Amino acid sequence: MFLKKIGIDLGTTNILVYIPKRGIVINEPSVVAISLTDNEILAVGAEAKEMIGRTPDSIVASRPLKDGVIADYKTTEIMLRYFINKAVGGVRLFRPEVMVAVPAGITSTEKRAVIDATIAAGAKAAYIIKEPIVAAIGANIPIGAPSGHMIIDIGGGTSEVALISLGGIVAASSVRIGGNRFDVSISEFIRKKYNLAIGERTAENIKINIGSAMYLKQKMTMKVKGRDMLSGLPKTVEISSDDVTEAIQDDLEGIVNATKSVLQKTLPELSADVIDKGIILSGGSSLLRNIDKLIARAIQVPVYVADESLLCVAKGTGIALENLDMYKRSLAASK
Repeated sequence: MFLKKIGIDLGTTNILVYIPKRGIVINEPSVVAISLTDNEILAVGAEAKEMIGRTPDSIVASRPLKDGVIADYKTTEIMLRYFINKAVGGVRLFRPEVMVAVPAGITSTEKRAVIDATIAAGAKAAYIIKEPIVAAIGANIPIGAPSGHMIIDIGGGTSEVALISLGGIVAASSVRIGGNRFDVSISEFIRKKYNLAIGERTAENIKINIGSAMYLKQKMTMKVKGRDMLSGLPKTVEISSDDVTEAIQDDLEGIVNATKSVLQKTLPELSADVIDKGIILSGGSSLLRNIDKLIARAIQVPVYVADESLLCVAKGTGIALENLDMYKRSLAASK
């Protein structure tokens, strides 16, 4: 009732809401289902995700965020209002202060859109903080120390690579490659190799169940159902983990190249710190099998996946919000 602060990980795939002293209270897909006939919101979150690929012409289930930024302003505002109300309850005496984590590479116009949408959704004040900073805080990295810490946050829409020292980003790179891009690559590969059309959710299930960044000694297989591209009829094929690895090689290379570009811009002293401490992976897509080993092999530096890597950004946003004065310098923008 007297709740005043909320931290939001505004992800392309999922929205996580953090409340100080209560932790993460919401972890739902960032999907909204809208009826086109009367422009009414039918469902938000998990319920809306169930509708993807299964709606009639009169209903659209879509993600209002694309590559980590707002693609549909009005729908994002509705979604934010829904999750803020769900987190704090329908009746409240105060409008909350909200901190939103955004990709490091977004433009000032995109930042302004996030702030405006958050204020319109019912926030008293909106703060924007860069994802690599809060991901590092959530992964328990002492970002205020005078030494270099490298983090790669691989989310649904973007991968953020950053070298952090003394509470700020020394060098960073943001590429619009993440879990969603992996899903698209998997479905395109299966269409070309097996003449099988599959949906977004099927591609995601394949990635989770048998996906690997490196070829496995013992291949994993999975039966996949879809539509035959030639006959138009339902069809089942068996695909292997090797298919998934081959499908996402170009995407993984993009993340590795972004990591190399940040290291190439790094001062020698900080490079030495990275070699000593290694690189930390966070974000939902860091859970892809062997992605840590692939990056470690390419960069020749130890790579570790953070504990509860999916929750790092949301947890870090909440911690930064609780200690606003300490992290004031890290804020990208506020209103």
